[in-house]
Amino acid sequence: MDIRKLLTTDWDQVKMIYEKGIATGNATFQTSAPSWEEWDKSHLNNCRIVAETDGILTGWAALTPVSSRCVYAGVAEVSVYVDPAYSGKGIGLALLNELVALSEAEGLWTVQAGIFPENTASLRIHEKAGFRILGVREKIGKQNGIWRDTVLLERRSKLFS
Repeated sequence: MDIRKLLTTDWDQVKMIYEKGIATGNATFQTSAPSWEEWDKSHLNNCRIVAETDGILTGWAALTPVSSRCVYAGVAEVSVYVDPAYSGKGIGLALLNELVALSEAEGLWTVQAGIFPENTASLRIHEKAGFRILGVREKIGKQNGIWRDTVLLERRSKLFS
């Protein structure tokens, strides 16, 4: 497996993996993938990566700023998606560890994640990557008319203590 910078030309495959995550009902509140332009505008340029296995894009990870306010300039939210055909092979953890390293190189002091409690695989890899559970945000949003909780996790960089 190789991890490299996400390129514009990867978008169709990234979007397909994202849509597979959406279809599970346990990856995001989103109901459809955005256009490239929307996605590109909302994610940090230097913190977007993909995993390739034998030339096939198998996963991606990226960071989104949590706020436009300058006080939160060092805080971002993580997204990690792995093609279900390649789950359980360590791709998600490898992407997350690389994304954490990139975030620190970019001066970010905190990366956070909001994960559905049912997504135990994602919770596990985040904890392995040094994230800690802060708590549960109860009934934070509705999905298909049903209130859903999310587990809030964060990883504070030791470089900026």
